[in-house]
Amino acid sequence: MPPWLPKALALALWTVVAFGIAWWLFVQLQSLLVLLLISLFLALALEPAVNWLHAHRWPRGLATGTVILVVFVLIAAFFTVLGSMLVGQVLAFVDELPAMTRVVLRWINGTFNTDFSPTNLLSEISSVSGLVEQYASSLFGNVLGAGTTLLTLLFNTLAILLFTFYLCADGPRFRRAICSVLPPRTQREVLRAWEIAIDKTGGYIYSRALLALVCGVAHYLVLVMLDIPFAFALALWVGVLSQFIPTVGTYIGGAVPVLVALLEGPWQALWILVFITVYQQFENYVLQPRITARTLDMHPAVAFGSVIAGAAILDAPGALLALPVGASLQTFISLYIRRYTVEEHPLLHVQDPDSAKSEAGPTVGARTGAHQWEPAPVPPGTDADQEDGAGAPRPSS
Repeated sequence: MPPWLPKALALALWTVVAFGIAWWLFVQLQSLLVLLLISLFLALALEPAVNWLHAHRWPRGLATGTVILVVFVLIAAFFTVLGSMLVGQVLAFVDELPAMTRVVLRWINGTFNTDFSPTNLLSEISSVSGLVEQYASSLFGNVLGAGTTLLTLLFNTLAILLFTFYLCADGPRFRRAICSVLPPRTQREVLRAWEIAIDKTGGYIYSRALLALVCGVAHYLVLVMLDIPFAFALALWVGVLSQFIPTVGTYIGGAVPVLVALLEGPWQALWILVFITVYQQFENYVLQPRITARTLDMHPAVAFGSVIAGAAILDAPGALLALPVGASLQTFISLYIRRYTVEEHPLLHVQDPDSAKSEAGPTVGARTGAHQWEPAPVPPGTDADQEDGAGAPRPSS
C-alpha cells in the first residue's frame, strides 16, 4: 500500500464528515441566517443616514435609534392608512351592493331575455354567506395556531430590529474586528466591497423613497381633482408599490385606484387610467434616469430577473434583497473587469431611425462587398488591445 493512501483516505473521510456537519448546521440555523441577512440589508440601508447624523455630533447609538424609530413610524402609518381605506371601502361596497345588484339584473334581463329576480339572487347569496360563516367558525377554532404565528412574527421582528441596531450602531467596530483577522491587501478589498454595498443599498432606498413621494403627491392631486374617495390612501398605495416592486408593481398599484374610481363612474376610472399611463412614461424617461443615475444603474429586465431569482432562493426576503445585492455585485465586479475598445461594425452602430434615412455613403468599418467586412485600420504604433488613458477611445482613422 502506498504510504500516502491512508492519509488521503482519512482526509477524504474528514472532508465528507465536515461537509455533512456544516450542511446540518446550515439547515438548522437557516431561519437565523435569514434574519441576519435581512438585518444586514437594513443596516446597510440605514447607515448613510446614521453617518450623516453622527457627522453632526450625534452619538452613534442615538442616531441609529432615531433613524429606526422614524422608519418604524412611517411603516406603521402606511399600514394604518391602508387598513382604514380597506375597511371604509368594504363598508361602502356593502352599502352599495343592493343597488348595484338591481342595476346589473335589470341589464342582464333586458339583454339576454332572462328572468332573474333579486329574491333568488339573495337566496343564493345567503347560502354562500352560510358557507362563509362555516369557514370562519373553522378558522376561529384555530386561534391557537394563529396566536403562535403572530408571536413568531413578533419575535422575528424584534430580533431583526435588535440585530439591525447593533450592526448599524457598532458598524465601525464590527468592520474593525473583521479586518483584524485579514491581511492588509484583503482588508482593502473587503472595505471597498462594504463601501459599495452601503452606497448602492442606501442609494436604492433613498432614491426609491423620493420617487414614491413624487408619485404619491402627483396621484393625490389628480384623485382629489376627480373627487375619488380615500385619495390619500390610494396615492400612498400607488407610490409605494410602483417604486419598491419592480416592473409589475406599477400595474398592481395602478389597478386599485382604477377599480375604486370605477365605483364612482366610468369616466373617472378612464381619466385615472390615462393619468397613470402618462405619468409612468414621464417617470420612466424623465424622473427615474435623473434620480437613480448615481444610485442603482440596472436594466429593468435585469432588475426583474434579479427579483425572481431572489424570491426563488429566499422567498420574500430574497425579493427584497435582490436589487441592492445585484447592484452591489455589478459595481464591484466592474472594478475588476478589463474593457477594450470596440471595433466599428454595422451591428454595433446605434443611431436614430430619422438620421439613418438621411445618411448616405460608406462609413469606417462598413461593408465593402456583399458579404465582406473590413475593420477600421489601426494607426502605426497603436496597440489593438490597449486603451488610450482611463476608458478613453483608441484613436482611429
